[in-house]
Amino acid sequence: MPLRSDLSHLLEPVLFLAREAGHRIMEIYAADFDVEQKGDLSPLTAADLAAHDCLVEGLEALTGYPILSEESAALPFEERSKWDTYWLVDPLDGTKEFIKRNGEFTVNVALIHRHQPVLGVVYVPALGVAYFAGVGGGAFRQNDGARPSPIRVASPAHHPLRVVGSRSHGSPEMERYLAGLGEHECLPVGSSLKFCRVAEGAADIYPRIGLTSEWDTAAAQCVVEQAGGAVVDLDGHPLRYNTKPSVLNPYFLVYGDKSRDWVKLAAGIVG
Repeated sequence: MPLRSDLSHLLEPVLFLAREAGHRIMEIYAADFDVEQKGDLSPLTAADLAAHDCLVEGLEALTGYPILSEESAALPFEERSKWDTYWLVDPLDGTKEFIKRNGEFTVNVALIHRHQPVLGVVYVPALGVAYFAGVGGGAFRQNDGARPSPIRVASPAHHPLRVVGSRSHGSPEMERYLAGLGEHECLPVGSSLKFCRVAEGAADIYPRIGLTSEWDTAAAQCVVEQAGGAVVDLDGHPLRYNTKPSVLNPYFLVYGDKSRDWVKLAAGIVG
């Protein structure tokens, strides 16, 4: 199935699917639920699986593109390396935040074309807020039942810098990077909401000196980039997808103000 240059026809149905997955998550969120462990010791709940089933069923009906979800059976790179265009899905990003019941978890749906995210939807079920973007169409925030509003990164960056980070992860390398930023304030946030805070200008930078997977970042990367920001590895290259057998991302930086050399500060902090 060829990819149309105008992706706006996909945004509305994908937003609908993300909200539907979010509703299924919230039904389980409001009740008692069990927590299992996957093979990599990360947590798994019935909400992850309910959202996965909802999204896969809907996306399969929407297009003929293949789907890679965090909760899918592992697919060999030999098979998926042949994909030119595919859906990359994290049905419940921030399962640890879901378990803590702090509301900071998201549904992430991205369309990847030739290794780049060209459409992204991030839905925050507990807040009823969606962030979405398509290449060339800008980035938007929409509260349930309201009209979407365009969003834009903060440029120039604020002083002191507003640094968004994870509630569940940290590292000595991260501390060294933060020390090099100068005066700043830290804003702890879970899941791909960190990207969205940068995209809407509520934060200036999100440094991730730690492991993530491709489904954690793709949808929100599209939102940040279409809002005028960047998502790059520590060499300054935009994150790319489905280029290697591992689905792990390199360490990366998310920022809005492109006039500052955020990458230079990362030199020598890892290794």
